[in-house]
Amino acid sequence: MQSEQTLSKQQKESVFLLQIGTFLEYFDLMLYVHMAVLLNEIFFPPADPKTIGILTAFAFCSTYALRPLGALIFGYIGDHYGRKPTIIITTGMMALCCFLMANLPTYAEIGISAAVFVSILRVVQGMTSMGEIMGAMIYISETVKPPRQYSAVASITIASTCGAMAALGIATLTTRYGFNWRIAFWIGSGIALIGVIARTKLRETPDYANAALKRRQVIRNSASQGLKQVADAFEKMKPFVDEKVNLKHFINFISLYCGWPLSFYLIYVYFIPVLKESCGYSSADIILHNFFIAIIRIFRTQLLSYLSQRIYPLLLTKYIGCIFLLITLVLPFALNAALNNYVIFAIQASIAIFGLSACPSDPIFIKYFPIFKRFTAVTFGYALARAVMYVIISFGLVYLTDWFGFYGIWVLTMPIALFWIKSIMYYEKLERQIGNYPLKGEWQVRPKTEIFDEI
Repeated sequence: MQSEQTLSKQQKESVFLLQIGTFLEYFDLMLYVHMAVLLNEIFFPPADPKTIGILTAFAFCSTYALRPLGALIFGYIGDHYGRKPTIIITTGMMALCCFLMANLPTYAEIGISAAVFVSILRVVQGMTSMGEIMGAMIYISETVKPPRQYSAVASITIASTCGAMAALGIATLTTRYGFNWRIAFWIGSGIALIGVIARTKLRETPDYANAALKRRQVIRNSASQGLKQVADAFEKMKPFVDEKVNLKHFINFISLYCGWPLSFYLIYVYFIPVLKESCGYSSADIILHNFFIAIIRIFRTQLLSYLSQRIYPLLLTKYIGCIFLLITLVLPFALNAALNNYVIFAIQASIAIFGLSACPSDPIFIKYFPIFKRFTAVTFGYALARAVMYVIISFGLVYLTDWFGFYGIWVLTMPIALFWIKSIMYYEKLERQIGNYPLKGEWQVRPKTEIFDEI
């Protein structure tokens, strides 16, 4: 099989539609996250600084807490009914949540019920996001072949980052220029609805469609063929229909997706109290500050997408992890030596560039899961990593910093980074075993779904 150097017209259209949907969905999802410094004051009761820190962590974690449940629900739909309907449903639910949030009464109007309702909507948004970004990555991984596959999948990460940056832009308008925050959420619900309409034009992925077709044909032919022929056909299909998820693959997959929650929290959330108390930043200043960080993140993802066409993605990812480990080693010393807004911005920018993101290696990890269990395994592993790590990190760093100062960062960053690098090396070993490593060659492995053509 030949690798793809360029995308066909249909592939370009699919990638574009998925990019639009991911941009819109992440705009909606991150709008509250980046406006939390303002919206928590609107939906949650007044409190002292430490309690506010806990409430901020709670509001942040509410987005991720039930993601594993969402992954199981939408994973089942994706594996049994197809990739296309799943990503349409999740985008529609995101639009509905954003609309409801735009019309939600505040704490001053209905009391603690406001905090309860906004938390429920955040939970639903988090659940639906599982079928969104990973669903888009699976779709492209099953539609485009390497090496173009790596930059095509990376474009989804770029779209999500642009969506987050757009949310920060709206948040900046809201906090600095009096833009009504409800209008921001109305805009979010409207553009998410556009994403739903756009995604109805997608076709099912070739890998899933072909595998599902062959499975249906064997079942349909069972009525007209002899028992022996049917038994032989089912026997050939069995390794692919009933193939189990490899536990080691799954554990290392989870480890790899534990890295970004740590990086994200350090970039956007951890330094908020420091910027407020030590640097005199207002909520509007923090949002603008984070907007510039988001621009750096887009540059990083664009660069990795470009380099993935020339350097094997796993090598890029491994080097980034090693640099992140070095950054976290010197991080407490830098903060203790000179605590000002310039130092903090430099640290945030460094983590934005060298954070523990799986991009552009995502499709390499995805392909190691069987096609009829892939959507569930990938989204559940991704969701579980996010849910567990965001809870541990957001609450843990509050107390670790309180007990050990900035050196408390090491308690979480060191083991997470080391396990992350170890998991990259695990997938490197798998790639070597199938001849996809070292760097030279077409980096192409024959998809298992092709074997259905022999049945």
